[in-house]
Amino acid sequence: MERVIIMAKQLLQQCLDCNAWSLSTTCPSCGKNAQAAAPLKWSPEDHRAELRRKMYNVEDSSWPQSLPTLPSLEEMRESAVIKVIDEEE
Repeated sequence: MERVIIMAKQLLQQCLDCNAWSLSTTCPSCGKNAQAAAPLKWSPEDHRAELRRKMYNVEDSSWPQSLPTLPSLEEMRESAVIKVIDEEE
């Protein structure tokens, strides 16, 4: 018996201009292009993972430094804005 894997198609679309939701790639509100509202979920059976790693040059030793990082906890504390609400108002 042959096993067939079918990739799910993203049905929900969102307009790039007016942010309206639709099931069509053409916006019903403004008539412009809509795109998938969310990326397809990653699968551990991803047959294109090796190609994607080559495309992003993941094997390069400088790749981890190119990833975004969060500020340190101290930097976040210093830049935090705390708003105290007076209960009497």
